[in-house]
Amino acid sequence: MTVGILGTKLGMTQIFDEAGKAVPITVVQAGPCPITQIKTPATDGYTAIQVAFGEVREKTLSRPERGHLSKHSQTPPMRHLREYRLDDTSPYQLGQAITVDIFSPGQLVDVRGTSIGRGFAGYQKRHNFKRGPMAHGSKNHRLPGSTGAGTTPGRVFPGKRMAGRMGNATVTIRKLQVVRVDSERNLILIKGALPGKPGALVSITPAKVVGHK
Repeated sequence: MTVGILGTKLGMTQIFDEAGKAVPITVVQAGPCPITQIKTPATDGYTAIQVAFGEVREKTLSRPERGHLSKHSQTPPMRHLREYRLDDTSPYQLGQAITVDIFSPGQLVDVRGTSIGRGFAGYQKRHNFKRGPMAHGSKNHRLPGSTGAGTTPGRVFPGKRMAGRMGNATVTIRKLQVVRVDSERNLILIKGALPGKPGALVSITPAKVVGHK
């Protein structure tokens, strides 16, 4: 795996490329993310680095969280922690900041975040079911219809598409293109839509490109 960066989704807009075509983009305020822990096979059984994002007041963190971050005195109190597994952690040091400079325009990235919660949704909204006849005699306007067999097996199989909670799930959008990187303002402009509302936390990593055999 490779190192990524944490950021906050600011919102969507559009820019124009060299040909004058409008490109829909999402603006992400990413990093800088200081490295708060380096994991090795000797201490943790695997190799990874842990990064932090979102500076907050110290009293908003619990005592164990403050103690964990205080191992490196230069790291201010941070709200979010995320680790990225690596094959080799030797190029990284505690306190080193991961910035948007690890990405370049035209690069493909994977963006992971939490989708917008829609609450308890019905069959049509959640699974695109068709509605029933709307005539007065029909009593099946938005009902799901049959959900299972009768005597045998006498239950509804797990995984049946039914009403329930919609959204608020971890989603990864793969192979999005980086349009522009602003190192001075720590901004990444990514083509397309990202999961979550403006202000949501997202994790951006280089896309896994599988070569053709």
